[in-house]
Amino acid sequence: MSTKRKSFSAIGLLGFGAFGRLMARHLQPHLPLVVFDPARPPEPDPSGRGLMPGGIAEVAACDIVILAVPVDAMADAIATLRPHLRAGAVVLDVGSVKIEPARQLLAGLPDHVEIIGTHPLFGPQSARNGIAGLKLALCPIRSSSARRIAAFLRRRLKLDVILTTPDAHDRDMAMVQSLTHLVAKILIGMGPLPRRMTTRSFELLMQATEMVRHDAPSVFHAIERANPHARAVRERFFAHAHEITAALDAAHDQPRPAAAANAAGPSTPGIPAVLQRSITQEARAEP
Repeated sequence: MSTKRKSFSAIGLLGFGAFGRLMARHLQPHLPLVVFDPARPPEPDPSGRGLMPGGIAEVAACDIVILAVPVDAMADAIATLRPHLRAGAVVLDVGSVKIEPARQLLAGLPDHVEIIGTHPLFGPQSARNGIAGLKLALCPIRSSSARRIAAFLRRRLKLDVILTTPDAHDRDMAMVQSLTHLVAKILIGMGPLPRRMTTRSFELLMQATEMVRHDAPSVFHAIERANPHARAVRERFFAHAHEITAALDAAHDQPRPAAAANAAGPSTPGIPAVLQRSITQEARAEP
């Protein structure tokens, strides 16, 4: 591959979902964007300098092509782009996992294009106040332009760029993302959750849950299924949970004094009725 310094003049964006729109908003001030998404066709920038809708061939003709599609749609996107990519183009994906997309990109793209895997470690919710200081994992797969692109992301977009490999990325994300989304799913399923009497630690847990609550189902499935390291982490998590539950159950299995058992009320076994009475509005109003 040539090491000659490239000049980038346009970015092609395949996919204009929530994250595609987020990227477009931050990239548009720096380079013209050509966007293709038949499900969400973008409106052109009236100035003619920023975002313009285009077809697959026009997106693929750009110097940099970003695949902003779900991981399970990657193979189709690659096959669609392949015939139109010009020599020297830089193709990036933004998937939540990196091993499988990297494998598909290497297998499906011609040798005359560069390949870089990226994973912005944020989404529309966490980036609602801007992206400066947020993290982005960058995996040079087959590229002479990776460090130059990393420099652009650091200097222009003020991102914290982490150079890594697809395997190292997926190992960390199996813990960082898989557990976060898993716990969030469980908590949402246990709702409605307390909102009035809460601790700060519980509120922070709820904030983390809200940040991923509205992610597309494809994001959750990619994080949990497409990451080859996620299942082992889930199994460890539930094994520890089982051990703790077993220890707590063993403590409860100790016989209780007869007087304590007789004092329990009928509503909730083991809790005296006087402790389960509803607080009246009058009682709540007392100083």
